[in-house]
Amino acid sequence: MLLPVKVAHGVADGSMDLAFRRWRRQDVQPGHTFTTVPGMVRVEEVGVVDPDTISDEDARRAGHPDADRLRARLAPDTSLATYRVRMVWAGEDPRIALREDADLSEADVTDLDARLTRLDRASSHGPWTRQTLELIGRRPRVRAPDLAAEVGRERDPFKIDVRKLKRLGLTRSFDVGYELSPRGVAYLARTTRP
Repeated sequence: MLLPVKVAHGVADGSMDLAFRRWRRQDVQPGHTFTTVPGMVRVEEVGVVDPDTISDEDARRAGHPDADRLRARLAPDTSLATYRVRMVWAGEDPRIALREDADLSEADVTDLDARLTRLDRASSHGPWTRQTLELIGRRPRVRAPDLAAEVGRERDPFKIDVRKLKRLGLTRSFDVGYELSPRGVAYLARTTRP
């Protein structure tokens, strides 16, 4: 489930805890945890509501000034059910601690080698992980379109691949570009994988 950045920060600081969505079928289940900009959010309750019963207080808890404006922001297809989702802050993004961990054991390096090899094998455009890590290492905080062009790739598929490296704790994203995380630097220094 995607949350606007303002709402994600509101869940993190405790000032917001609701979201309202129109869906064909329920998109999330209680207990589901997902990653947002500030960290992890867990779904506590999900239920169908009549949109006319949404109060101004509920709207504020969902990041809207009042119920009328919240209802105006719902998907326009009124035949879809309106769901009320209650959420709680579930903690920091575990990838943050992972990417800061540069103390890699032999098992860590072996595991990363295997994961990156699988990503390379699954790619429709051939091996890319080592090349991308080295490129980001050489050109930190350079715009994604410029990096993608340097290796002859389209921007959006390139960015999707970099997100895969980020999930492994090897890179960090910025408003402009990326850089290797301490874990990524340590991994490149230790691996013998081509």
